[in-house]
Amino acid sequence: MNITFITGNEHKAKYVAQWLGGSVPHRTLELDEIQTLDLHQLVDHKAKQAYDLLKTPVLIEDAQLTCTSLGNLPGPFIKFFVQEIGPAGIAQMLNSFEDRTAHGRICYGLYDGKTMHYFEGEMHGSIAREPRGEGGFGFDRIFINDGYTKTRGEMNEYEYAQTSYRKLALDKLKEYLATQ
Repeated sequence: MNITFITGNEHKAKYVAQWLGGSVPHRTLELDEIQTLDLHQLVDHKAKQAYDLLKTPVLIEDAQLTCTSLGNLPGPFIKFFVQEIGPAGIAQMLNSFEDRTAHGRICYGLYDGKTMHYFEGEMHGSIAREPRGEGGFGFDRIFINDGYTKTRGEMNEYEYAQTSYRKLALDKLKEYLATQ
């Protein structure tokens, strides 16, 4: 199946292509982001917009970070939190709470114009008191996976891949594509 990955992030595009074992074309598109805490609704909306523009099967990625002490927030709005207050601001938001547990969830949506398929991964952990490390994406510099003491931003390539919610979701996508 020929798919186009919709992302403006070159690192994510390379990661997806590498993980799927080949070349995956990608495009940057300006898509509307609906206001919802429902990750499937968000991915569904963006995938259908992208398909309407390109008329070819598309792959959309969206992620969320849920901090237990903040209820369902920041949720899929995490990218706006990272853009506006940065990882340090997110870590500081939790300073008035004892509970720093969090979980990340990622969802890839593959839409061919008729059917939507979702491929998800999750990771559980906690939020560091301050950003550490230089690696990863988005909130990786403040997210500590369960069983670790360092942030994802401090992990080496092997540790990062082994604890990655992207890896879990992309493994499911790769398995699905192998049957098509």
